Amino acid sequence: MNAPAPVIHVVDDDASLRTALERLFCEAGYSVRTYASAGDFLLAAPHAFGCIVLDLSMPGPSGLDLQDGLARTGSALPVVFLSGHAEATHIVRGIKAGASDFLQKPVDSDTLLKAVEAALERGGTRQVEAEQSRTLRACYTSLTQRERDVLAHVVAGRLNKQIAADLSIAERTVKLARACLMAKMQVRSVPELVRAAELLKSAGAIDPPSRGIS
Repeated sequence: MNAPAPVIHVVDDDASLRTALERLFCEAGYSVRTYASAGDFLLAAPHAFGCIVLDLSMPGPSGLDLQDGLARTGSALPVVFLSGHAEATHIVRGIKAGASDFLQKPVDSDTLLKAVEAALERGGTRQVEAEQSRTLRACYTSLTQRERDVLAHVVAGRLNKQIAADLSIAERTVKLARACLMAKMQVRSVPELVRAAELLKSAGAIDPPSRGIS
């Protein structure tokens, strides 16, 4: 499967700058989406692979406010800040919060393109992991409570006969729930299921079994 083409999200209240940046990135071969404010970006709620070229100072929520909001939602989009007059405290705050770069306006085109390329390279793995996490969470959410209980026992190394005794259900019911949960989790083996469960557990997204493991 080919990797998705990166999208550059330009967030700036200056319409002429948005147009100029859109032209620059399009000529460099990127897909581009533009937003006049942090609020417009949040309303669009984009999850496409890429990065954000973000103005620091805008009417309403600032670029740093948007960065904080994205962090709370678990967004993996890397950020390249643009600023006309950034104070050192702003730069430090942005970098500590994970910004890929902090550039001064007006910015040289080559410098900006190199910063975006670096951000995409840095953020690629993180975004793939975030997408995998979203997919796993959606798969887990689709499980019934019985399937979640069976999953917890399977990844604990219990045999079907033991799970049936633990949950006070028939062994054939365990087998059916096990087949259904593996299909829903999109895995074909117990090792794959264990890895998926560990990822969910580390993200705090997996429930303890409703019936204890004896």
